[in-house]
Amino acid sequence: MKPVWVRRPKGKMTMFTLDVALQDHLPFHYAIVHHVSGRVRVKILASDRARMDYENLQSILGSLPWIQNFRINRWSASVVIHYCIEKLQIAPQIPIQLSVKTSEPELHLTLLSQLKTSSLTLPILATMLAILSNQSNQSFLKLLARVTLLWASFPVVKRAMKSIILHHKLNIDCLDLMALILSSAQGKVVTPALVITLHEFGDLIREQTARVTEQKTANLLDTIGRFAWVERERQIIQIESDRVEIGETVIVYPGERIPVDGIVLSGEATIDQQQLTGESMPIVAQTGTYVYAATLLRSGQIRLTCERVGSQTRAAASIELLAKAPVYDTRIANYAGKLADKLIIPSIILAVIVFASTQDPTRAASILTLDFVTGIRVSMPTAFLGALNHTTRHGVLVRSGRTLELLAEIDTVVFDKTGTLTEGNIAVTEVISVHSDISPQRILQLAASAEQRITHPVAEAIVAHAQAEGIEILPRQGWDYQVGAGMKAMIDNGQVLVGSATFLQEQGVRDWVETNTARTVNQSSVYVADAEKLLGIISYTDPLRAESAELIEALQSRYGTAVHVLTEDSRQRAYQVAERLNISLHRVHAEAFPEDKAKIVRDLRRSGQVVAFVGDGLNDSVALAYADVSISFADGSDIARETADVVLMNNHLTSILEAIAIAKETQALIEQNTLLVVAPNVIGLGLATTTGLNPLWATIIHNGTAIAAGLNSLRPLVQHQIETYGA
Repeated sequence: MKPVWVRRPKGKMTMFTLDVALQDHLPFHYAIVHHVSGRVRVKILASDRARMDYENLQSILGSLPWIQNFRINRWSASVVIHYCIEKLQIAPQIPIQLSVKTSEPELHLTLLSQLKTSSLTLPILATMLAILSNQSNQSFLKLLARVTLLWASFPVVKRAMKSIILHHKLNIDCLDLMALILSSAQGKVVTPALVITLHEFGDLIREQTARVTEQKTANLLDTIGRFAWVERERQIIQIESDRVEIGETVIVYPGERIPVDGIVLSGEATIDQQQLTGESMPIVAQTGTYVYAATLLRSGQIRLTCERVGSQTRAAASIELLAKAPVYDTRIANYAGKLADKLIIPSIILAVIVFASTQDPTRAASILTLDFVTGIRVSMPTAFLGALNHTTRHGVLVRSGRTLELLAEIDTVVFDKTGTLTEGNIAVTEVISVHSDISPQRILQLAASAEQRITHPVAEAIVAHAQAEGIEILPRQGWDYQVGAGMKAMIDNGQVLVGSATFLQEQGVRDWVETNTARTVNQSSVYVADAEKLLGIISYTDPLRAESAELIEALQSRYGTAVHVLTEDSRQRAYQVAERLNISLHRVHAEAFPEDKAKIVRDLRRSGQVVAFVGDGLNDSVALAYADVSISFADGSDIARETADVVLMNNHLTSILEAIAIAKETQALIEQNTLLVVAPNVIGLGLATTTGLNPLWATIIHNGTAIAAGLNSLRPLVQHQIETYGA
């Protein structure tokens, strides 16, 4: 855990760590605001105030043996705790050492506290000495100011030399060094000292801005419970959460964070999933509910079966993928970098021309100081890290800034059908009897009895439907199963045929009536007959996902996206799905094998379209690899999940809309930053070339626009925090 500086009453900066015991039991994020022996006051952070359950907090504090008394102040959102250090020492599972929760940007080391060791110390000292030497005639002071300025310039010289010697090219530091030399050559000390100070201050601000997004990324990992209560040999013991074994029973008490992913065995509890999913409303977990590590159990108590532990949990996987996501691989970042390199020589040439024509080194220094792309390059990581963090909170893992950039430009989305637009599980929709003397229930009974213990998906769906209807499965005396055609079996001493129309006709059943099949024209069917005549029709379908229609409608109407369906299934079934989702039939590609899928995706890209492919199976992995953006599900096949650029961790299709919206918002933000950086620098360059511009003002423009762009990149993150917490 990172340390935090807190101010003592006497004003000394003393480094504290908060008690691990508090960290394990307090159901909120906090900061220490005051501490003396036996008494500590903690402040509830703004992120948790709106959803604070004070009654639950009161019961938690009252149950801890080392807390003598406490006082909760709701108005100031703080808690004063009087504790007994002796009782704290003997608590078996609670170490004495203090640690800190650093889950909020406000808990970062402040800029003020960093001055002691930061790169600002020398530049500030050089500036102060330069100002004093200008007001004094003492030669020693002037010499000291120049030596200090030279010392403060060393980092710039070092970076410039490194670029020239190691990389054999000029960079922005080279321009800064030339500007400093020109200013110093005029005998000026204050201006170059201030320029260095502003540069270093700008770098420090940009580092702090980036740390905010990095810290927001790390929050989720910090909230995963480090200990778990496990039932072993009829005893409940506490162990480290990553030592829980799959299948073990874990008990979670009020105020604790769930340490593993698993299924609730018993109990009922209110669980806050905001840290993991971004959803502010808690859920009620009951028997059978799947719960996740890092979520907070607000009230109640549950026992759950461990399904995933440690790095396999959804929370850990989210952090791992987000941590690995490169944010510098975007086209605009690469373009900015290349543009910066290309502008160095023209900047030097322009500075030389201006100096030759005006003999004014100040103008030349100003031209060298101004820069069009540093602000863009600096704000880029912040914008993309913030956006990647935002998508992760919505259960969408985006692997890189490049992917996020492409998501904003998607104009074509290709969907696999089975398991993507549909649930991937066959379900019976209707049982039709074609004779009045036999009921639909009897039709279903005969079909299920004939199809029992057959592993074909349709057979399994028929049997499952019969069992769900409470229909008895009759014994099967003899049977003959023809793969891909149908089943012939003896049920109740009579022959039963179940299969396709072709199969029944081959078996001699020919009393087909058009009206019988017309009722199932929009669905797939199997037919049930005896030795002589058709008895009934069982219609089935692969049901659409509940969110498929909403997603397709939004993509087509809101974004004008061309939607394609790509499937290995028959053309008839593919058309049925397309019609139900209002997808143009000319964009349906049926009976497509993996190599066909890859070719179709490749052809779409070659036609100039930016293509996203959504699939979940092993057979989709090649097409996923060929798409501009590949999207899969957390419960998809391993290879599909690993190939995908975007993983829907909640397995919900509409999360794609969230990702696209965030991507477009980020794209708009980058465009704003570009204007914010380029416009002032263009104006500054015009002034420096014509009327003249002090290098100090050029530095202010250069660094000011970079800082402004960086802070602007944080704006969506701040807005999201306000919307989420209401504070």
